[in-house]
Amino acid sequence: MNQAQPSELVAVTGATGYVGGRLVPELLEAGYRVRCVARSPETLDDRAWRAKVEVVEADLAVPGQVSEAMVGVARAFYLVHSMSASADFEDLEAEMAQVFSEAVDDAGLKQIVYLGGLGVESKPQSRHLTSRHRVGRILASGRTPVTEIRAAVIIGSGSASFEMLRSLVEVLPFMVVPRWVTQTRCQPIAIGDVLHSLVGVLDNESALWRELDLGGPDVVTYREMMDAYAEVAGLRRRVILPVPVLTPSLSSHWVNLVSPLPIRLARSLIDSLTSDVIVGEHTVTDAVELEAEDLRTSIGRAVTRVGDLQIPTRWSSSSAGREAAWPELGDPEWSGGRVLIDERQLDCTAKPERVMEVIRSIGGTNGWFAFNRLWAARGFVDKLVGGVGLRRGRRHPTDLRVGDPVDFFSVVHIHERSLRLLAEMRVPGHAWLEWSVTATKEGSAIRQRALFVPRGVLGRLYWYALLAPHVLIFRGMLSKIAVAAEQD
Repeated sequence: MNQAQPSELVAVTGATGYVGGRLVPELLEAGYRVRCVARSPETLDDRAWRAKVEVVEADLAVPGQVSEAMVGVARAFYLVHSMSASADFEDLEAEMAQVFSEAVDDAGLKQIVYLGGLGVESKPQSRHLTSRHRVGRILASGRTPVTEIRAAVIIGSGSASFEMLRSLVEVLPFMVVPRWVTQTRCQPIAIGDVLHSLVGVLDNESALWRELDLGGPDVVTYREMMDAYAEVAGLRRRVILPVPVLTPSLSSHWVNLVSPLPIRLARSLIDSLTSDVIVGEHTVTDAVELEAEDLRTSIGRAVTRVGDLQIPTRWSSSSAGREAAWPELGDPEWSGGRVLIDERQLDCTAKPERVMEVIRSIGGTNGWFAFNRLWAARGFVDKLVGGVGLRRGRRHPTDLRVGDPVDFFSVVHIHERSLRLLAEMRVPGHAWLEWSVTATKEGSAIRQRALFVPRGVLGRLYWYALLAPHVLIFRGMLSKIAVAAEQD
């Protein structure tokens, strides 16, 4: 096992990316000092760990900048790729790897840890996997010892492969897919196990000059991965029809229609998914103790959470209990699952304390300030379909505590300037209502948000079918809250 040496400085390239952004706090917890090497350092300014690390600006294609970034560094992680940045990404990746290898050799580093991709090099490979293996050979051609971890599909919110899987299964109850979806095998691995392995091989003598495969315990086809996602997410089993005529190019356009992934990234991913990616003889467990999570457990960690303080638009909240598989602040816009939002803001002359008094009185015999008959009708329908309806009311007409019922909502967060309610009515997804109040020169600014994480196609249809009523209800509710507060 590795021995954390606080006197040593570890460089992380790709810290703005999916794996790198999650690796940094793991290294800090293990006792290492960390230097993040980024082409755009400002993208790290809002990370929770920013004040605990050094950040150096460097373009990995510019030798002088890379050399300066490696001064004083003992070990380095190479976590960059360019498959969505350029059509000629292979040449760019090779150039950056050569520059990095030479700069690291000149600086006298003790180790490079590189995260590559699984696959047998003697068999036909996609451009993406071929390039990843080529980068590994270039890094290993220098004098600095290299540890290359070759991983399969990574399961975690923000992982491009996982987000493509999520989008397809969530949106499409029926799919026409290329035949390889039911034939190609892979060993998906949880992001938490990837991070554990990356930290574990650092400063680990048994991992030097090694290529170590990393995969989970389940060997599955991509269809079986889709079935597992549907099961864990509580969706109906998807109907999948394999056909021989869908090329990777056609498939990427099809994926682009139903998922938010950029088409160039989708094409590279689909190309790489057409090859078996199974671990070989030499695995990470040769050097690191690891009991990898099974597929369904890792999917369960990655699927959008509903618990307190885990609303998808608040993933930037930092806490000790966070999971690497959850969305992070620096993840791309297409990661983390779909969140539909109705957001409104209104200024009023009342003080924030008075506004919060009104907001905390919502529901029960006090009503919902606007369109109470529509709220009552919604409660009646909910009761008909087996939901809780409006009869629960409130425990107290003005006082609220976490866990209290508010008709068919419950309180999951309450603060002197904010309130969040979790919907417990029957809906095809998860929903919240949220208010926050800030002081202004004239009085207060009230922000109101309705958030909905849809489940499958039905969830999306539900939201858009109610779009017009929601506009009336939520606009009227916010307006009446402001009026009631000003009438004090």
